[in-house]
Amino acid sequence: MGVINVSVDDEVEKKFRELVAKKYGKIRGALGVAVTEAMKLWIKKVEREDL
Repeated sequence: MGVINVSVDDEVEKKFRELVAKKYGKIRGALGVAVTEAMKLWIKKVEREDL
């Protein structure tokens, strides 16, 4: 499993964490699950743009 350290806008982080908590609750690893899902969606979007 990879590890990525990134910096994001404070408001984006706050909203993201809020929505992750609403969707997954406070389960361990929820943030990683949500970030992985977001990255997969972004990858699909960019791959479609390149076609």
